[in-house]
Amino acid sequence: MTLMRQVLSSTPWVDRTRSFARALRTSTRVEHGLLLVGTPEDEPWHLAAHLDDETRFAGIPELAPVLVRHRVPANAPAHLSVGLERLANATRGETLFVVAPSTAPELLLERISDARRHGATILSMHAGDSDLESVTHESLVLPPHGLIIPGDSGLSGFGGLGAQQLVVGLDLASVGTLLDADGRRANDDDDDDESCAELTPDASFDVLSHLVSTAIGEGAIASSSVTSAQSSARRGPTAIRDRLGRLLDTISGPSARDTSVDR
Repeated sequence: MTLMRQVLSSTPWVDRTRSFARALRTSTRVEHGLLLVGTPEDEPWHLAAHLDDETRFAGIPELAPVLVRHRVPANAPAHLSVGLERLANATRGETLFVVAPSTAPELLLERISDARRHGATILSMHAGDSDLESVTHESLVLPPHGLIIPGDSGLSGFGGLGAQQLVVGLDLASVGTLLDADGRRANDDDDDDESCAELTPDASFDVLSHLVSTAIGEGAIASSSVTSAQSSARRGPTAIRDRLGRLLDTISGPSARDTSVDR
């Protein structure tokens, strides 16, 4: 995924996923308040697992996602028994993250509208679903053709690694049309270094999901580091004065003020 992020660094997608991840972090203000839901055909199990890992490693377990399911089996464990009715009870400080590779059904849209009406923040990742977009506060919209991996011109520093070579390392079932620099279909024997690969929508959703989950963890760690540095900077002068005071006391004895207090 690090390689994929670097490959896509010449496109807007890295910044977009980071911005989207930041919105997920800042809009979720209560523990277990990040609700994750997909469509009946595509429940985001994989994304839920990655978000759970990233939030745990980043030290923000309160952002671990709650997977909301369309159909809950009778014998499902408690953490996998959250149904759509949970969305109707979502409130301010909670975030509903909707992941919809396919069109969101009417029932899901109704529950999303309920959550929004009760104050929850709605974020979505979809492929141009206008109905879902209409009830979303912020979205990450995948182009219908899927993500396009740039050719060598966008991969400086990779020792000549371009779309042709990168495709070899990917699951070929996840790769769509191979295009040249002008967007035309490349010939099978085309050695043009400017060619690029077009991922299928399913593979593109998987890539964006990984980028978002990774960005959530990285952003939380970065924010924590900045806060810690600022706190240390604020304590700096006081800490130095305290150390100097203790050193002077050691050399010359307690100050007159301290002696008078002891008396």
